[in-house]
Amino acid sequence: MDIIRLEDLAQTPWKNGGGLTRQIAAAFEGEAMLWRLSLADVAQDGAFSRFPGLCRILTVLTGAGLRLEHGTEVMLAEHWTPLRFDGGLDVFGRLTAGPVSDFNLMFDPDRCAANVAVLRGRHVQDLAEDMAIHCLAGAPSVGTMRMGRGDTILVNGDAAPLTLAAEDAVLLVTFGYLDQRDLSKRVIVLR
Repeated sequence: MDIIRLEDLAQTPWKNGGGLTRQIAAAFEGEAMLWRLSLADVAQDGAFSRFPGLCRILTVLTGAGLRLEHGTEVMLAEHWTPLRFDGGLDVFGRLTAGPVSDFNLMFDPDRCAANVAVLRGRHVQDLAEDMAIHCLAGAPSVGTMRMGRGDTILVNGDAAPLTLAAEDAVLLVTFGYLDQRDLSKRVIVLR
C-alpha cells in the first residue's frame, strides 16, 4: 500500500490553462493512460479541459457544487455525489454558490472499468487489489495507516481492512483492467 499525503501534492496547470490541479496518481500501459486520480480547485466559471476517449467521474469535495453545461444538457455536480460523464465533451462549469474543490477520476473505458462510491459512518471492509481510498472527513484507517482529510491510499495487493468510525467518510475508487494478460506492463506513477 502507498499513502499519498495531501500536503505532498504539487500543483500544476490544467490542460486548458484555466486553473490548477494536483495529480495524486496515474496508471499507464506503455504511453497509454489507463486512469488518473487528481484534485482541483475551481474558483470561477469556465470551460473544462477536454479528454477525448476518457470517462470522467467528478466528486465535489468542498463547496456547494457545479452546474456542468454541454449544449442544452445540464449535469449537476453536488457535494460528495460522484458524477460520471464523457471526458471528451465540451463542458462549461458554473459555480452554484462559490468556489469548490473536487476529486477527479479519469479512465480509459476501453482498457479498464472504474467506479467511485462514498462510504461514511461506522464501517469495516476488506480491500482488494486495484483500489484507492480518498479521505473526505475524520481519520479512517487502512490496517495500521491512519489517514487525514485529503490523503489517498493506493491498495496494491497488501491485505488490510478499511475501518471507518462514526465521523469518518471516504471515496472508495475501484479499478478493473479489461485485459488481464500481462499486468506487469502496467506502471503506476504517484504524484
